[in-house]
Amino acid sequence: MPASPLKILCVIPPMTQLNTPYPSTAYLTGFLRSRGISAVQEDLALALALRLFSRDGLLALRESIRALPDKARTPRVQAFECEFERYLATIEAAVAFLQGRDPSVAHRIAGRRFLPEGPRFEPLDAYVDDEGGDPLAWAFGALGVTDRARHFATLYLNDVADVLREAVDARFEFVRYAESLAQSQASFEPLAQALAAPENLVDRTLREQSLAAVKRHSPQVVLLSTPFPGNVYGAFRIAQAIKRHDSSIVTVLGGGFVNTELRDLAEPRVFDHFDYVTLDDGERPLLALLEHLAGKRPQGKLVRTFLREDGAVRYVDGGEPDIPFAEAGTPTWDGLPLDRYLSLLDMLNPMHRLWSDARWNKLTVAHGCYWKKCSFCDVSLDYISRYEAVAASTLVDRIEAIVAETGQTGFHFVDEAAPPKALKALAEELKKREREISWWGNIRFEKSFTPALCQELADSGCIAVSGGLEVASDRLLKLMQKGVSVDQVARVTHAFADAGILVHAYLMYGFPTQTVQDTVDALEYVRQLFAAGCIQSGFFHRFTCSVHSPVGLHPEQYGVRLKPLPAGTFAKNDVGFVDPTGVDHDVLGVALNKALYNYMHGIGLEQDVRGWFAGRVARTTVPRNFIARALRG
Repeated sequence: MPASPLKILCVIPPMTQLNTPYPSTAYLTGFLRSRGISAVQEDLALALALRLFSRDGLLALRESIRALPDKARTPRVQAFECEFERYLATIEAAVAFLQGRDPSVAHRIAGRRFLPEGPRFEPLDAYVDDEGGDPLAWAFGALGVTDRARHFATLYLNDVADVLREAVDARFEFVRYAESLAQSQASFEPLAQALAAPENLVDRTLREQSLAAVKRHSPQVVLLSTPFPGNVYGAFRIAQAIKRHDSSIVTVLGGGFVNTELRDLAEPRVFDHFDYVTLDDGERPLLALLEHLAGKRPQGKLVRTFLREDGAVRYVDGGEPDIPFAEAGTPTWDGLPLDRYLSLLDMLNPMHRLWSDARWNKLTVAHGCYWKKCSFCDVSLDYISRYEAVAASTLVDRIEAIVAETGQTGFHFVDEAAPPKALKALAEELKKREREISWWGNIRFEKSFTPALCQELADSGCIAVSGGLEVASDRLLKLMQKGVSVDQVARVTHAFADAGILVHAYLMYGFPTQTVQDTVDALEYVRQLFAAGCIQSGFFHRFTCSVHSPVGLHPEQYGVRLKPLPAGTFAKNDVGFVDPTGVDHDVLGVALNKALYNYMHGIGLEQDVRGWFAGRVARTTVPRNFIARALRG
């Protein structure tokens, strides 16, 4: 394809992460440039946050508060007003410290006399010992001044965000902004009403940042990547601002949210804001679209693209093959302000903090999932089902190019599950080239990860892995088609831990036919895994049935009955179901998350798991030494 004369702007809408850019625009920008197409990128999630959490942002926040009636000023907002001058004086120092631009202020922040402290600091009192000692000495020790300060500065920003939420926009979150407007929302009406509402401070700030980006780059096409429901409202607000500014700019919507939730899109009003919506990997649809915009391809030959025609939504797919993963190019972070991302420390657990602390170059070892059998997963969709690997030499070529560009050697491999063979080959190639990096990523806890391989990965720079244990029950793991057992997970995770690699377990509750006894037993397995040092971190999430998963496609095989999907023309992904067990999983989830939070802080590991549940539950059927026996055997 000859070089396109069009200039493309790739945008990350709010909100994703504040510590590192989401990789979708880096991949698209790198790919488009490899094809001779002029492409630039902007992280408007970061731009919005930095504007709101600045002196000017706080002054604007105070004006919004002053416009509120007295009865709308919550105690949190009133406390903020009382301490406003201190917040105004410290906000930019706190942000600069979290960006790593002013490390010397750590001593003042750690001393707890510099930053004003709101309700987010109150839990610290729970850590004070009987003698009134240092509340966080257990977490940081005597020398952890920088980490201590980072935690306090993060609590400080969370306090300000809470005020913003209560005084300006109840939907505001750092990572799930206005999520309920989009997630499995069959009707577009709630989002349409939100977009038609008068702008608040957050909306106005985002519009200003969006138009400033357009002015900087003068693009003819703007690509908005929405990986999560919490990006969708921001993406629509950005597109709305751009279209009102210059309707000739072509706006395109894509990303993980579109790929899972909008596969049956039939809502014409979406196209008041976006000219095109594309499905699955964006490279091939974008090449086809750019050819069409240049007058070199008819509309009927577009690839996996929704558009509006004569007032109705039309889906066009010329059926051309995707760009092979090996030819997708190297992602580039050129144009993103890498020195302005915030290293946040909201969770003290050393593994859990990796998601929000430090900037990581995000990269993919392989496309899709090599296992693609898990019954709760979207295995029928392209991002899972189409597995493609690349040679280790190609992967390390990409790593070296990224290190040369960013000057940073930390990598987060964002695969669904990085294949053991590919990771072994990567480790060997890194050793061959004497290339030192630090990396972590997602895996399956399968037996291929022997102690020898775990040590080899550690030697190559692996610092942490995350993987799905889901429900720690052999019966349910078999029903899920995870291909692992609890004792196997114990041995694999212990092998990683022995190699000095931190382990995070994704956990699940509420899976079809899961009983209260299953839940109690699963928590006992988890307790033993923590106590044995097999895992250091975890997260319990409630099972949701996706229409694209085996459970959603064949519910009868899992003993459940699906509820009818609500009629609608917008998002469709999560589907309700009736489980004959009738278990109240919401109540159980409170206990599970409370227990897990304490386990991650080393608390309660010797207690009977029944103590975490509000009501009376049966004794666990799991032998108290099950994990210890598995490790010996």
